[in-house]
Amino acid sequence: MMAEGTVRPGGRQGGVGRVWTVANVLSFSRVPLAFVFAAVDHPYVRVGVLAAAAATDLLDGWTARRFGPSSLGAKVDPIADKIFYLTGFGVLALSAALAPLEVLGVLLRDILTPLGYLASVVAHRPFAAPARAGGKAVTVLQSLTLCAWLLESPLLRPLAWATTAIALYALADYGRLAVRHVDGRDP
Repeated sequence: MMAEGTVRPGGRQGGVGRVWTVANVLSFSRVPLAFVFAAVDHPYVRVGVLAAAAATDLLDGWTARRFGPSSLGAKVDPIADKIFYLTGFGVLALSAALAPLEVLGVLLRDILTPLGYLASVVAHRPFAAPARAGGKAVTVLQSLTLCAWLLESPLLRPLAWATTAIALYALADYGRLAVRHVDGRDP
């Protein structure tokens, strides 16, 4: 992996100082998509919005790796994800298709990881973990859970519980990294 701002093969340089990189625009786009998801009350339109949000999430990472990351993008991407999924599951919660505890379980990772980061800042040991497989799996399962709800699939509840289980795994994995960071054994 190349450091931010280093010249890439072919002479391209990562846009560390630039705000409006393609990857950042893709990440930022999930915020208005969240508002559209909440405002439109048609399940198939919401499925399209969900697909667009998922596509931008895949493409922003690929674009940043291909053309160079930006320091802003590393912050915007997870925030945009959280805004989109908190909005989506807020709409789902209002429908009462899942119990409040099930919605909380699906969002567990999105609620606890920012709190963990804030705790590390308060402790004067700021720690932000890079994206990990468990966290990525949670995001995929969150999308599938929303899709199951929108399509009135009988898989809604099993997907919500599977998402919760993987969220617990992801939190344990991030917690393990945080402990290694505090102990001075950065991964």
